Amino acid sequence: MKSERVNEVRAQYEAYPYPERDPEDERKRLVTGSPSHVLEIDHFVFQGARDWSHPLRVLVAGGGTGDGLIQVAQQMKAAGRAAEITYLDLSSAARKVAEARARVRGLDGIRFVTGSLMEAADLGEFDYIDCCGVLHHLPDPAAGFAALLAALAPGGGMGFMVYAPYGRSGVYPLQEAFGALFEGQPPEVRLRAARKLVAALPEGHPFRCNPNLGDHKDSDAGFYDLLLHSQDRAFDVAALIEMLEATGWALSGFAMPALYDLGRITEVPDHLGPVARMALAEKLVGTIKTHVGYAVRGTEARGPAKGTKPGLVPHLKGVRAADLARAVAEGRRPVLRMDGLEARPDLPRAAAPLIAGVDGRRSLAEIGRRAGIDAIALGALWAPVERELGAHGLLLYSNILRQG
Repeated sequence: MKSERVNEVRAQYEAYPYPERDPEDERKRLVTGSPSHVLEIDHFVFQGARDWSHPLRVLVAGGGTGDGLIQVAQQMKAAGRAAEITYLDLSSAARKVAEARARVRGLDGIRFVTGSLMEAADLGEFDYIDCCGVLHHLPDPAAGFAALLAALAPGGGMGFMVYAPYGRSGVYPLQEAFGALFEGQPPEVRLRAARKLVAALPEGHPFRCNPNLGDHKDSDAGFYDLLLHSQDRAFDVAALIEMLEATGWALSGFAMPALYDLGRITEVPDHLGPVARMALAEKLVGTIKTHVGYAVRGTEARGPAKGTKPGLVPHLKGVRAADLARAVAEGRRPVLRMDGLEARPDLPRAAAPLIAGVDGRRSLAEIGRRAGIDAIALGALWAPVERELGAHGLLLYSNILRQG
């Protein structure tokens, strides 16, 4: 049965490489996101202090048409840092798209492999593993997590994305129905028939009522991946943490911590532990459709970088430091938007000079000296900046742009 499912998955991605991408688009834009943004890699895996004089050995496990691959390769090239990158995927059609995208960008030295992530350890030892949207499609996800751990170098980590149940309301009944209706039929036939049925769904159907879903509107590949996938399992927070720990991993952090912070939603009872708090937050938010985060080896458990170390270098991701600093200095709470979410950080006016000094190259200590703020005041002023911006993935620590 497992081999049959693997063959079905391979046939799907040969027919509809995912996500649908035109390599020529690389001439006008870079697709970025989480996981595998290089600032996040340093922040969550290496606590903001990686030695970038050594090449970063990267495995993109289940690379699809190449979003994660192209992002990390291009960002490493732009930063002037060396990387040894291996791309791995079952689909030769998806690999061709990824290879074409790399050629358009002139990204050389990537090793492309067609195969299963279950054999990842045969490809070498890696400092960082990208596995985005893959583990939940395996017949045995635990075996997949374990296989990737076997390929992880000491001190390294993984960026992952797995499906979450509540934000995907309505998807799984349709997957089950279509699986039974179209068993044995080729992908093209399944797609045509399923599109007709989805177009005729009644107004009150949970799928039609779910505003969080959009892949089925974007492309044939997106429709098939969302509603016709033959192997798809969603993890709630508790199940994800249990899976990580059972397979030798430890969560470093979620890319958007605010989504899992129960204290931002309601008063937190004392008897709840960390996992229970995140699990309740997920249920109360109700719109999380994917869990995006970073994990490290369980025996090397550690969290993301924290600004308690003045030598760390802060970056603002998706926010202009000058604009934010101006708003804070004027006592305003600007609306910051990221991945469909909004935040209105409440930051002290006195922190404005510190925010203005963030350029991705200065350390916290250097920013404080430049602003004429002593070390004690720096810690007090910076704490709310880190808390508010870090919770929404807008503040990260990395020394990747530091020279010397």
